[in-house]
Amino acid sequence: MKDKADAKDLQAKVKLKVLKPVHAVFEGIIDPKYMSHYFISSGSARMEEGKTVTWAWADYGSGTMNVRVKKIEKDKFISFLWTATGVETRVEMKLEPVDSNTTLVSIVENGWPKDDKGIARLVEQTHGWVHFLCGLKVYLEHGINIRIGAF
Repeated sequence: MKDKADAKDLQAKVKLKVLKPVHAVFEGIIDPKYMSHYFISSGSARMEEGKTVTWAWADYGSGTMNVRVKKIEKDKFISFLWTATGVETRVEMKLEPVDSNTTLVSIVENGWPKDDKGIARLVEQTHGWVHFLCGLKVYLEHGINIRIGAF
């Protein structure tokens, strides 16, 4: 995987405001004890720069996946490499405080070539990241686990 996106690569881009302070949102993403309530079934450890963690989706039937954490900037930025679509891609999450109790979360995933398979992967991942952000929002704001019974 290239460190920088090639101009010819496709990119999934999503963003959503979460009505929680930026640190709560950051912890909600890097800590599997929170993430398991909206995105994964379980995770091997907190995300830390330079580490590889394993995420599982037992309820979705897609097994486990290694996630290579590239960069972490506390309360600001998270990036990792993974092969969720069968191709190694880079995911970058930016956290921007809007005010003291609102965080804008922006996610970009890139690395697919501009071909029919790449387009299909892009569409699938865009859907997945919307689900991720909606799950994050509803869990952090209301304590509701939208994964229960979803898959």
